[in-house]
Amino acid sequence: MASVDTTRNNRQSDKPVGAAVGQPSAGKVVSGTRKPEMAGDLSREWDQRMRDILEMSGLWNRDAKAPTYDELRPYGHRETSGFPVYKNLETRLLNAVDHPDPEIAHLMATCAAYSYSDPRTLSMIMARMGLEDNQVRMIQTSVDAMLISSTAYLIQSRNGKVGILCYRGTDPLNFVNWLSNIDVEPERIGYQISDPCATVHAGVYRNVRATRYEVMDALRHACERRAIRAMGNDGGSQPNGSSQSEGGYSADPSRLDGNMEALYITGHSMGGAMAALMGVMIRHERKYREAFADRLRAVYTYGQPMIGDPSFAEACETDEFLRENVIRYVYDSDVVPHLPSTASGPFRHFGREFHYRVPHLRNSVVNLLTYPRCASQSRKGHWETRKHPTPQMAGLLGIPMSAMAFIARKFEATRSLPAVYSVDDHLPQHYISALTPPGVQNEFGD
Repeated sequence: MASVDTTRNNRQSDKPVGAAVGQPSAGKVVSGTRKPEMAGDLSREWDQRMRDILEMSGLWNRDAKAPTYDELRPYGHRETSGFPVYKNLETRLLNAVDHPDPEIAHLMATCAAYSYSDPRTLSMIMARMGLEDNQVRMIQTSVDAMLISSTAYLIQSRNGKVGILCYRGTDPLNFVNWLSNIDVEPERIGYQISDPCATVHAGVYRNVRATRYEVMDALRHACERRAIRAMGNDGGSQPNGSSQSEGGYSADPSRLDGNMEALYITGHSMGGAMAALMGVMIRHERKYREAFADRLRAVYTYGQPMIGDPSFAEACETDEFLRENVIRYVYDSDVVPHLPSTASGPFRHFGREFHYRVPHLRNSVVNLLTYPRCASQSRKGHWETRKHPTPQMAGLLGIPMSAMAFIARKFEATRSLPAVYSVDDHLPQHYISALTPPGVQNEFGD
């Protein structure tokens, strides 16, 4: 990828997003005799340092507009009983009050899974799910030396009233992603959330901050009835600072039917951790709370690792929204929700947890009795509400155990054996399958 000019980062730091970005917020972390102003100065110094590093490495945007239904279905009826997957999906997203909602949970799992692809593919699959004529903006930056590999997508509905912020998770082929996962040194957040001593996962916090100014700028456009997609930039890469318009890119001047009323945040794996932390930031960082907190409807995460210590989790539980509307899904023996392990220090989940249980022994017996007449039922299970969150892995022994379980799932003779921890159960397609409602074939609407 060619080197690019990213001067937008410096310009954007002086622009308001609900409130001035550089403005100290009420509730900065105060430690010992440090004054709030000093904590704010340190936070601004770190943000400026981050922007300078990103300027050298490059912050890239890519946009896409969904194909029409005529383009998606050239050889059949434009709409059928199964296509799109959900009718009136935008209305459902706007009006949903109780979470988790089964259709929304399936939609968010699909969005999180396809965030590992490119903007055009994500836009296409969201159209198939029911968000016709959606627009997608991808915001991506990578700084290997800082263990930063951050990718965020913002999906905007046709009339502009619904926004979905989705963070890409850990790329299995990206070594920096894995290093940022194990960068678990505790770090204090730049604002106070009940407990001034609460700390978070340093790697997750750094990656969220790496793209947050661009993310917030795109959300601001959505709140102003403006298209998030740059005019004429359909699927191409674009460095920040490459145009002269406000916001750093040539935004489509046309106004949408409405401003963003409902915002959802989602992600799988480390993307889920980033989604949860962004939800905390929107709820508790003043400059974002004033602009977006009332629009935030729910945070759905899949296979999410823990992001903070017990003090941080307890502080989040005091916020009714974070306690009730941060929805975490765990598939069977997925190893990642048990991380970081106790060897890295104390961590704890917050929010509501739903666990998919697979009765492996029973399924094995059923498979033997019905073979070869029926397809394998080895992954058939049910969702349970957990009263207590998934605990940390004790030590590091579970890591090689999860790798062994991954290999065991590849052989028919050992596929149905139960596992304590499993890497295979972390794969995003399992979350989509387990959350697909009865009567829905798949995410393609076939």
